[in-house]
Amino acid sequence: YSSAASDVYKRQEIRQEAAKAGVKLWWIADKLGIADTGLSKKLRHELPDEEKEKIRAIIAELAKEV
Repeated sequence: YSSAASDVYKRQEIRQEAAKAGVKLWWIADKLGIADTGLSKKLRHELPDEEKEKIRAIIAELAKEV
């Protein structure tokens, strides 16, 4: 992978994890207390590990409800 391709993959990680779990991005945004457009904008850039873990915990929680 080139550095640019690797960066794109990292940014897509959360989207792919949510999709695989059957969790909609707007559900995650709702749990975070932000607009779905805000989450989409956040996911355009590499997130800090702490924020990724918080989102992953939300995905796991919501996946149990699906």
